[in-house]
Amino acid sequence: MNSGRLLNIILGIYVALIFCFVFAPIIFSMIFSFNSQRFPTIPLGDFTIEWYEKIFADADIWEAARNSLIVSSSAAVIATFLGFCTAYSDYRYTFRFKGPYLALILLPPTIPLIIMALAMLAWFSKIGISGQIYSIVIAHSVLTAPFAMAVIRLRLNQMDPDLEAAAWNLGGSEWATMRHVIIPFCKPAIASALFLTAAVSFDEFAVSWFVSGLNKTLPVVILEIVQGNIDPQVNAIGTFVFLISMTLVVLAQIFFASRQLKSIRS
Repeated sequence: MNSGRLLNIILGIYVALIFCFVFAPIIFSMIFSFNSQRFPTIPLGDFTIEWYEKIFADADIWEAARNSLIVSSSAAVIATFLGFCTAYSDYRYTFRFKGPYLALILLPPTIPLIIMALAMLAWFSKIGISGQIYSIVIAHSVLTAPFAMAVIRLRLNQMDPDLEAAAWNLGGSEWATMRHVIIPFCKPAIASALFLTAAVSFDEFAVSWFVSGLNKTLPVVILEIVQGNIDPQVNAIGTFVFLISMTLVVLAQIFFASRQLKSIRS
């Protein structure tokens, strides 16, 4: 066996161990969601869907799920729009203090969430909109816009810089060029940014917990359920949250990679 093949085997085993380390708790949580025993112990009890029946019959959980869907979809649209505008301004224009401007745009993900949550709570309380659905949307849009900006900016890096000039030479205005050249070229990245930001917003807990008030999202409800007791319903809720989040992330990856595959094949 040559050294190159041995290295590939070692790297494959290493990656498999990393995946096992990351996903093992999630897989066990999904398994325990079908366990008849109240406590997550091995050996398992009988197979049951009792915990799923309970969450489907719980009006508070349905309300939290509705809030999470509204917040994640709204925040995704706003964050993607802001991300596209920021990415295009970085790609297209050169201006004074551009570096600090981009640093400020990309700052939110680098701030500890607890600090961001406290700041958002203080600001929303000051202007009188704390505890509303739209305050969670605003907070999540601030948190997720940098992700959308990064994804769309990567796509703009692949665009031929002469495309815009060619459109202008053919009589197209800046808005017509944006509509018929820039946006169609960025469509895969825009779709990817929508799904990615929706996934980040759907899973976000710390900021939601501080600013949501009575309009709780699913992660906030999960915390309230587990405080002071062990409830197998959490495993059932967590399974749905994980499946929805993974679906969004996979869709984001598919849309982002689809155009690149087409470009390679062509």
